[in-house]
Amino acid sequence: MAGLLSISEPNADSTTDLLNQPDTHTAAHTYNRDDIAQLFDLPLMDLLLKAQTIHREHFVANEIQISTLLSIKTGNCPEDCGYCSQSGHHRDTTKLQAEKRIEVDKVIAAAKRAKATGSSRFCMGAAWKHPSAKDMPYVVELIKEVKALGLETCMTLGMLDTDQASQLADAGLDYYNHNLDTSRSYYEQVVSTRSYDERLDTIENVRNSGINVCSGNIVGMGESRDDRIDWVHELLKMPKAPESIPVNLLVPIKGTPIGDKVLAEGQLSVLEWIRTIAVARICCPTSYVRLSAGRESLSDSEQALAFMAGANSFFYGDKLLTTGNASQSGDDRLMRELGLTKQFAAPRAPKVLPVMDAMSGHQSQVVLAD
Repeated sequence: MAGLLSISEPNADSTTDLLNQPDTHTAAHTYNRDDIAQLFDLPLMDLLLKAQTIHREHFVANEIQISTLLSIKTGNCPEDCGYCSQSGHHRDTTKLQAEKRIEVDKVIAAAKRAKATGSSRFCMGAAWKHPSAKDMPYVVELIKEVKALGLETCMTLGMLDTDQASQLADAGLDYYNHNLDTSRSYYEQVVSTRSYDERLDTIENVRNSGINVCSGNIVGMGESRDDRIDWVHELLKMPKAPESIPVNLLVPIKGTPIGDKVLAEGQLSVLEWIRTIAVARICCPTSYVRLSAGRESLSDSEQALAFMAGANSFFYGDKLLTTGNASQSGDDRLMRELGLTKQFAAPRAPKVLPVMDAMSGHQSQVVLAD
């Protein structure tokens, strides 16, 4: 199977040590790289039991956070990510039709539909390397309008500098998504137009602005298990683990370099994906772990295993940017069968609030304390 290392039987003593560790973890740096590797080597049922036990110490059992994702600007991205149909570098082979950014009223209509169907977070993605100065008023308006509906907000717009992160924070953005995608060592096999350190710089800018960090990976791009171990370790080297961690399984898209390679060589085992989810849950106990791209290919029993592994967030809707997603009616049925309930939204207040003097009509702003 492409991307999978041969896995030897774990050492009995090390397995016992890991299983006997206390399941209360308040700091992400509890685990070093060797510990992470040993977690991956645990018997699957032992790993799932440990992950679910830790999950229940930090989250309400059987409660799921549901998000809806909308592409607000599609295609012709200047980045060359080898898995992505939106890259302008692959447009001749993927034939993806580029679209200009969506009008604000259409985005708000989509957010209203998302709220009506039970989503608590509305995520907006744009195919940019970074937002331009002319884009910032547009995205700030979207944040404010979506938050006014009572939804949590998330955006993924590419790289951010400190000023852009501050503008989004002032508007009240709840989460900013910027995935690491893979390990530092495998990264050059995935993208060349942006460095790994630039990704980390954007995450640091987001963190310093006060916005929650959403940062995950894509498994099944031909990487090894060592790369998946290194990715988890990279999360733990951050000053604070991301509050939200999407763990995607590559949906191979014909016409993309990585997609074509995986389609020819075979896809990663679903159980290895579930192992990765479980290890992320154990090592980042207070983070939301999101079952993201690739979920549409899972059976009900495989999704149940993923939730047992500690996944407690997923995307609603028939489409994720440009790839398919599980049907909403199917999700509702599965949640009923598994006894899962939807989490309510808890958006944070914006840092800057408009204020009007009742006597003079003069408008000003008040900056809220953190």
